[in-house]
Amino acid sequence: MTGPFILLHPNDNVLVARKLAPEGTNVELASGVITLTQAIPLAHKIACRDIAEGERILKYGMPIGIATHAIAAGAHVHVHNIRSAYTPTYALQDANGQSAEVSS
Repeated sequence: MTGPFILLHPNDNVLVARKLAPEGTNVELASGVITLTQAIPLAHKIACRDIAEGERILKYGMPIGIATHAIAAGAHVHVHNIRSAYTPTYALQDANGQSAEVSS
């Protein structure tokens, strides 16, 4: 366990918030301590290490998504930077199976 976060499986590349983690919370990761730059809601995920674009997101040791962008250790992992790995017809994909572009 890492403060308000929990590692659900040793192969996971995300930690899951056990409670609201406010902006400014320090979290100890394998690479060192990071400070959250935004609040992370209950049950949301952060990267426990750097995740490359195209890499599978693992939760419970199982793939739940694919990174649509590189995700830095400690960053929020959610629909803005992953696409589903559950099914190719997931609602966040276009009819051609591609994820929608996220505008900044």
